Parts: sequence; C-alpha cells; structure tokens
Amino acid sequence: MNSTVVSSFVFVCVFAGALAGMALRRAIPEDHLGADAKDVVKLAMGLIATMAALVLGMLVSTAKSSYDTRKNEVAEMSSRVVVLDQLLASYGPETKDLREELRNIVIIGLERVWPDEASRQYDLKPRDDTQSFYSQLQALTPNNGAQSAAKGEIIAMASNLREIRWRIFIEAEQTSMSIPLLVVLVAWLVAIFVGFGLFAPPNPTVVVTLAISALAVSAAIFIIMEMYTPFSGVMRISSAPIREALNQIGH
Repeated sequence: MNSTVVSSFVFVCVFAGALAGMALRRAIPEDHLGADAKDVVKLAMGLIATMAALVLGMLVSTAKSSYDTRKNEVAEMSSRVVVLDQLLASYGPETKDLREELRNIVIIGLERVWPDEASRQYDLKPRDDTQSFYSQLQALTPNNGAQSAAKGEIIAMASNLREIRWRIFIEAEQTSMSIPLLVVLVAWLVAIFVGFGLFAPPNPTVVVTLAISALAVSAAIFIIMEMYTPFSGVMRISSAPIREALNQIGH
C-alpha cells in the first residue's frame, strides 16, 4: 500500500467526519444537545479516544520495532561482510580472487537494495548469483591447521550472511500494517471527530483546529506505514553501513 495515498485517505475521512458532525448539529433538535446529552457524548468519545490511542500507540511501537530490527540486521550484515573479508585475507594470498568476488557481490547487492535511480524499485530477494562464491569457499584446500581453522570460520560466516539476507527478505515480505486494524482505527477516529464537530461552534478557528488535528492523525498513520517499508520512502534505512563495509573490503 502507498503510505501517502492511505494517509491522505485517512485525513479526508477524519476531517469529513468533523464536518459531518457540524452539519449534523444543525439537523438535531436543540433539546437533544443539552448539558446531559453533551456529558454522555463526551464520555462515549473519551472511551473511543482511549481505545484509539492505545491501538495507535501499539501500531507505532510495533512498526518502530520492525524498523529497528531491519536497521540492526543491515548493520550486522555490514560487520559480518568485513569480518568475512578479513578471514579470507588471513587465510592466505590464494583467496585474493574470492575477496574480489565478495566485493562485487556487495556492490551488486547495494545497487539492488539502494538503487541510484529513484524510479527503480528495490529488490531484497537473494539471487543464485552468489552460489559460485560459496562453492569456491567450499573448494578451498587448507595446507595447515591454521588454514583449516580459518576455512571453518569462513564457511560459518558466509552461511550466516546468507541466512541474514534471506531473513531480511522474508520478514520484509511478511511484515505489513494490519488492514482490519487500520479500518477499525479509522472508524474510531471518524466517530471521535464527528463528536468534536457535533458540539463545536462552526467558525474558521474551530475548522482549522480540527483540520490540523486530522492532519496530525494522518501523519501518524503515514509514519507507521513508512516504517513498515524501511527500504523505500522517506524513512528508508541508510546504506552507509554497507558502503563503509565496501570501503573496508580488500584492504
């Protein structure tokens, strides 16, 4: 889902609810808008507002947790790439071509996940083009005990990197904002703003205040949805850790 479209739709629905409440006020008899009725409506709106705040807070917390997890995985992958290159360097000069291939793999992955062209979509799905690299690692022939131990560490590190790549892809595919929960939350927000409009005096100051409030709510939805897509949009995770790792490879 496009976060801009969804948040704009939420703003329209919520602000329209406030305007509908103002229009409804003119249609309701005055004796239905007395002090007792106002108290009951305020209590009902307070209950709905509390539930909406809890759900909104839960969504923000979940989205932030998901975003931080992806960010930490990128940092972890970057550090492991550097360690793998260092292990290959410590193995011996015969791994020079493997280190160069590792660098090329990182460059290709960087371009796929963080494309230079804004019009291109990112691609997280791991490809089979790294199979040759892993096969060459398996084919290394140690000449002594030190190289044998280094090979074991290299294989383990390479396998761990492959696992992280697939985990990022699978979790990114499965993590998204719950549509039913979003629909319920928007319905509650609309009900709250209808209540605001029902007892608000129809003047420009009130209308602008309600519009700003609706904008704030839709901005929260926008941020939540952006955090669920951490490799695109305005909250895209920085490629700086991977680029720094790339600068370290081969040195």
